[in-house]
Amino acid sequence: MRHGLLIVLLSLLCSGPVGAVEAPLLRISAGEWPPYLSARLEHQGPVAHLIRDLLAEEGYRVEFTFLPWPRAYAEAAAGRYDATAVWMHKAEREADFLFSAPLLNEQFVFFHLKTQPFDWRHFDDLSGMTLGGGLEYSYGPAFDAFLAKEKVRIERVSSDRQNFEKLLKERVVLYPQELNVGYAALRNQFSREDAERITHHPKPLLINLSYLMLPRRLAQSETLRERFDARLQQFRQDGRYQQYFDALQAGHYQAVPEDAAPSPENILVPGFPPARE
Repeated sequence: MRHGLLIVLLSLLCSGPVGAVEAPLLRISAGEWPPYLSARLEHQGPVAHLIRDLLAEEGYRVEFTFLPWPRAYAEAAAGRYDATAVWMHKAEREADFLFSAPLLNEQFVFFHLKTQPFDWRHFDDLSGMTLGGGLEYSYGPAFDAFLAKEKVRIERVSSDRQNFEKLLKERVVLYPQELNVGYAALRNQFSREDAERITHHPKPLLINLSYLMLPRRLAQSETLRERFDARLQQFRQDGRYQQYFDALQAGHYQAVPEDAAPSPENILVPGFPPARE
């Protein structure tokens, strides 16, 4: 009897404090979308950091797995992940997923040289200008329709670097790009002097909303979405939400050491938009 009691006591001592329970783990699939989400960035980028902190306050641990975008979608839809991040809304995706409240506002703006002041209210205000652009890149149905009228000339190349170089050399007047994606490219690929020559117009060309998606086939998804949305709203109201993106613009979320990078098959080819639209 005493021997059995000793075994029980030793077992309790080895297992840690009585009643201690590790927080449940949520596994989230994600694609590379720097500077917002990337296995190569500190905290895996501000969106991963935000999601992790939101769910920590709901009592969860979070683990991100970075995959090619189609695989991130398919494996989450099959229920092998608890959620996937981040995606634009499409009606056909509702068959597989529940959508959170909007998690990320992607603002496309016109970048231009500070020495070439620029203002616009309507697309026709751009008439006669030469713009930079990404290869086979859509800037939303409205602006794509305006481009089709050929009132402006758009010179498309494969990377942000090439477009900003053309802007610096005054070979183009404007370069439409997502706000934080553009400034991340300027910080990481240009000298401080050159980067400071460029600014953006505050009026957005396009606003894309992106979401956390939770698979319908998992029973917990509805409850988890409700808890996530409520916590996200709290973060927005108390100002914490904006702090992650202010930190991004201040130069935080730098690249992690190369030996910590994921395998090449999971990395987005530089200069090409992610297949998440």
